[in-house]
Amino acid sequence: MPTIAQPIVSLVQKIILYKTKARFYLVGCNNTESKFRVLKVDRTKPKELIIEDDKVEYSKREIKDLLNMIKVDNKSKQGQKIFSDLKGTISSYGIVGFVRFLEGYYLILITKRKRVGYIGHHAIYKIQDTCMVYIPNDGEKNMHPHEAKYVKLFQSMDLSSDFYFSYSYDLTHTLQYNMAVLKELSSFSVPQDIDQSKTTPFWDPQLKSTNGSAEEVADNFMESLRISLDKDSKTRSSSASTQLDHSSENESAVWSELRSNEDLSSLSKDSGEITYGVKVKPHWRFVWNEYLLELVDLHPDWLLYITHGFVGQSNLSIYGHSVYLTLIARRSQKFAGTRFLKRGTNDKGDVANEVETEQIVFVSSTSSFSCGNFTSFVQMRGSVPSQWSQDISKIVPKPPIGLDIADPFCYVAGQHFNCLLRRYGSPIVVLNLVKKREQKRQESLLSEEFNGAISYLNQFLPLQHQIVNIGFDMAHTNKSKEASVMSRLAHYAYCVISKTGIFHNQQGFYCQAINPHNNKKLSLGGVQTDNGRIQTGIVRVNCVDCLDRTNTAQFALGKAALAFQLYVLGVLENPMLEFDTDSVRMLEELYEDHGDTLAMQYGGSQLVHRVKTYRKIAPLSSHSRDILQTLSRYYSNTFSDADKQNAMNLFLGVYKPNKSVTPIWELLTDFYLHNSLAAGQRICHRNLYTCWWDESVMKALPFAIIEDRKELESSLAEVVKTHPMNPRTDGFFDHYRPFEMTSLADLWSCNLNHSVRDVMPNFTSDYSPFSVRVRPGRKRESVGDKPPNPSVTGISSTASTSSGTSDTDTEDSVSEENFVFLESEESSYSLSSSRGNNFENMFSTMKQVYGTELKNPPEKDLKQYKKFVNIGKYAGMHDTNATVPRSISVSFKLSQKSNFNNDSTLCTTVPAVEKSNVDLYVAYVLKGLDGPLQPPQKSLDIYEDYVKKQHQKEPQVPGGNLHLEESVIE
Repeated sequence: MPTIAQPIVSLVQKIILYKTKARFYLVGCNNTESKFRVLKVDRTKPKELIIEDDKVEYSKREIKDLLNMIKVDNKSKQGQKIFSDLKGTISSYGIVGFVRFLEGYYLILITKRKRVGYIGHHAIYKIQDTCMVYIPNDGEKNMHPHEAKYVKLFQSMDLSSDFYFSYSYDLTHTLQYNMAVLKELSSFSVPQDIDQSKTTPFWDPQLKSTNGSAEEVADNFMESLRISLDKDSKTRSSSASTQLDHSSENESAVWSELRSNEDLSSLSKDSGEITYGVKVKPHWRFVWNEYLLELVDLHPDWLLYITHGFVGQSNLSIYGHSVYLTLIARRSQKFAGTRFLKRGTNDKGDVANEVETEQIVFVSSTSSFSCGNFTSFVQMRGSVPSQWSQDISKIVPKPPIGLDIADPFCYVAGQHFNCLLRRYGSPIVVLNLVKKREQKRQESLLSEEFNGAISYLNQFLPLQHQIVNIGFDMAHTNKSKEASVMSRLAHYAYCVISKTGIFHNQQGFYCQAINPHNNKKLSLGGVQTDNGRIQTGIVRVNCVDCLDRTNTAQFALGKAALAFQLYVLGVLENPMLEFDTDSVRMLEELYEDHGDTLAMQYGGSQLVHRVKTYRKIAPLSSHSRDILQTLSRYYSNTFSDADKQNAMNLFLGVYKPNKSVTPIWELLTDFYLHNSLAAGQRICHRNLYTCWWDESVMKALPFAIIEDRKELESSLAEVVKTHPMNPRTDGFFDHYRPFEMTSLADLWSCNLNHSVRDVMPNFTSDYSPFSVRVRPGRKRESVGDKPPNPSVTGISSTASTSSGTSDTDTEDSVSEENFVFLESEESSYSLSSSRGNNFENMFSTMKQVYGTELKNPPEKDLKQYKKFVNIGKYAGMHDTNATVPRSISVSFKLSQKSNFNNDSTLCTTVPAVEKSNVDLYVAYVLKGLDGPLQPPQKSLDIYEDYVKKQHQKEPQVPGGNLHLEESVIE
């Protein structure tokens, strides 16, 4: 049976662009075997772009000959001297894609990158700089007047901000999907007499012939090289085709996906077991350069799938053991736009500001996916799935909300939730934070519309798969004096996780099975499998803007999920975490960076209300910052959002320039670009109104159909046969990069945000990241010109001006639903609030800072100390009247404490050791080398009877429906 390897490392990791008179040559460097791949871009055709991939790899010597011929081709007619450096050479790390406006084509290259995280041994990079290379067509004379304006509008889409990619890890899918077993190859046995390296290639580019370029020296070189290398491949493919004719249809369906690899013939068959590297097709909803890759037919090795959103990673050190906490946000490119210009949903069910947030926690000591311990939790945010908008013609802070199109059968909402069931399974839990009580009806219109749509859709679903609707007026609750926002959110978070669960790729610990945590109300949902646990369903969080309140609610969900993730990893005894601990501070910092980034992308400013605002511990200085952020968001929504929306529509291919259509900057609205109904593409649908879901989706529930039917045709880009020793298959070869000199200071693990170095207080005796660190003197430390140390004050670095501290949080401590905070945390708050501004409150004690406290010595020690002081004093006394100082003889009787005589050191002999003692010591040493001996069967039987009597497991009762009025979890 074949083994499924990790996703193979992309062959092309560095692109070198050489410009000639008639063509562009992109040379991809492998960096592992000194191999290169050449891609030719033809520009001789006036209205089309031809990409040719030779499908072979060249050595350095062959590339050197190619570069010399390119120099000859660039030589001027007057006999200009050949320089050693090629002009127009660009070195980059990948191809974003190609784009065409009105004249010619543009090639977008990544020229600068930054490593921002690791998932196992797979590196994740952030784009820092890009470059656009113009590829003109031969015969072009005059440029269109709108060409430069389109280029400027396209370049206003800043690719250096929050765009990410990975060579070997699929960022567009969740960790649970990437680790899901491939269905066809897992149940299919490979015939041993077939060499899959010689089968039909998966990707066969259509090489087009060009006129007038046969005499070029570089083309003659490539053509001769291709012919020489294709002779052997044809003979191998002909012999393999006869073998494939006798195979079954299932075998043909599988092995037709295999791609030929010329390097396999040179590898030793004895190097290891045959391995199949898998490349998964991306989730196009989160691929932002999808339109840029449609214009050409490229080999998969050249392609990079770019995601937009946020990636953050921190190192949670637990007594020296590193646990990586990673947060990945994927922003959907369907119905994407700015705040007031993109509201609700289009007619296909794609909502505005849809972001999938994945929280990954894994032990970094083992990076392999097969042996490592990985957990993840997925949640999402998105606008209310209804066709509504806000009138921005009037310049007011809060434009009025209006429902644009009546949808009595909730068609667009049904499409949206059908997509969620397909992607995540059931149950779908909706946490609606829209206001319910208002003096003037604004948000309450959306709340009523959303609740009505969910009630309508639920009546056609089975009871076990119905949408769970949780309504929480977060803004109204926060205004009350006895506010308990965070405790209510924590209650909902634990209830949600009891339904959806989390993903875990390993089996649970045996000690957790026989001795579960004390609080039985903190249950974990999902589906328990033989190899771990699977998350089924998702929680969907939304307010009106899906920014401030939504980010705080997602933090509460992430905090509860982190507790369960650390629990299944064997770190915590109970799945509960307290505020003001190093681990929660680090998680809060990640979610604030996450919220600031998404708010800048959608709203034009950072977060206005943060976690500390709803915890009632934000200082008064944060109000001025909130006002500035509100003004910045208002200015961005009023003056710059229109240009940002046009740039986004141009980048995503929503608007395609043409000389016969109106320019994008002259359009009054882009409604018809995002809605097929307005463009006349969709006339009606054939589904029944009572059957708004797909039958195939319903059969797979509670599992997601995209994971349940993960097959070759629908999920994979290619399957490559190779060997485990091949550097292309071995991900650690790319991770540690033994082929180049690497500085330790440049390693990501050294620059990673560390809980001990960046979060934990400087002076402490408790190194646990789960200890509550609430200091009564935090307010005193904030005074002065020098900013306080975030690790001491508890203020995160991303919100140093807005996230301060205060001396009370009575709202959360008094609340009856505050089951997350423990008694130690509540007592610390009440202690700091009752003391006032006295000496003990302003200055910290030695016990609080250093972990110890000075005390008066006991009376017995004082007497012994005085005795020895007097001995030293009498020994140094002398007679001042005598001419020669003499010591005063004081008689002391010093008792000898040793049992030996004075000269016992000269007559000591080596003691004799009995043989029984020697045998006992030898047995002890052998036990340390070989391990303990097997206990006798009689002892095992006695222990087995004891375990059965003491730890007999009770039958598990499946959890019921979600009750919002559930009693407080103790």
